[in-house]
Amino acid sequence: MSAVIFLRHAKSDWHAGSSTDIERPLNKRGRQAAAAVGRFLAEAGCVPDLVLCSPAARTRQTLELAMQAGSWTSPAETADDLYYGSVSHMIALASQRRAPVTMLVGHEPTTSAAIGRLTGAALRMPTAALAQVTLNPDNSGQLDWLIPPRLLTDR
Repeated sequence: MSAVIFLRHAKSDWHAGSSTDIERPLNKRGRQAAAAVGRFLAEAGCVPDLVLCSPAARTRQTLELAMQAGSWTSPAETADDLYYGSVSHMIALASQRRAPVTMLVGHEPTTSAAIGRLTGAALRMPTAALAQVTLNPDNSGQLDWLIPPRLLTDR
């Protein structure tokens, strides 16, 4: 069996002056949450074997900060379907089983909907939330854990 870690990008800066949605960066709180996510994954021994990341600036920054803060590296590829695609596209990426543990760094509402379709769980992924799903051979899945960022950062 393989597992997929779903990571929703951290909090973005709506006032950064970006001309397009795809260019919107993280805000200060988002940068802190991304770092906390990276440390958590390292400390929990849950570093992914492969990362597929949306091309949006906020997802790429979330991943970069997480990797830096957690002192881990994983091969990372940009996957346009994580920004432009549908729930079906995200599930297809999750189901390809390209690595024992693959991380998908994406957006809402697609991330929550994909987890829901795989597991039957009704959930909402806040910014910088992590969820791990173990995939079955039939491409259904089991939600192993869901970590909201408020559990990882000091307030």
